[in-house]
Amino acid sequence: MLAELAELKKKMEGPIEALMKEFAGLRTGRAHPSLLEPLPVEAYGGRIPLSQTATVSVVDARCLLIQVWDKILVKSVEKALCLSDLGVNPLTEGQTLRVVLPELSEERRRDLCKVVNKYTEQARIALRTIRREGMDKVKRREKDKEISEDERKKQEAEIQKALDAAIARVDALGTQKEKEIMKL
Repeated sequence: MLAELAELKKKMEGPIEALMKEFAGLRTGRAHPSLLEPLPVEAYGGRIPLSQTATVSVVDARCLLIQVWDKILVKSVEKALCLSDLGVNPLTEGQTLRVVLPELSEERRRDLCKVVNKYTEQARIALRTIRREGMDKVKRREKDKEISEDERKKQEAEIQKALDAAIARVDALGTQKEKEIMKL
């Protein structure tokens, strides 16, 4: 059972890591290269992340500098930035784009908090699904007479304990991200 519980806990890390990646793409008022990493760019007949077409660096607290590697892709990167929900207008200088992030309004901050709540709920749902799979496996083992009823209850309690710890971590990450967003 210990190996199965360790495997279940490892599975529970997946939704938490996905949540942290989602949070990295949310603006908190400060410029950060991860804001632009997932941005899809039309390039070479397909859509690829901005991080595979350019280098993004921070100039100051509200300004990012994008150095596009291929001259042909400058217009595509510029278009992707304009179409994004970041509300930015890039300034193009050759193969370099300068992006000045606007100050977050109170309304935009509230909208971002709603997105944070949506992401945390998706992570909770994913975690509960993993728990259900673990519980089903334990019940199947009891039905197949591999374990006793007492052992099943003990394993279910361990699985629930692992879920509670993972959800507490997700909630803490969500609360921390909301504080970052609401901080002026």
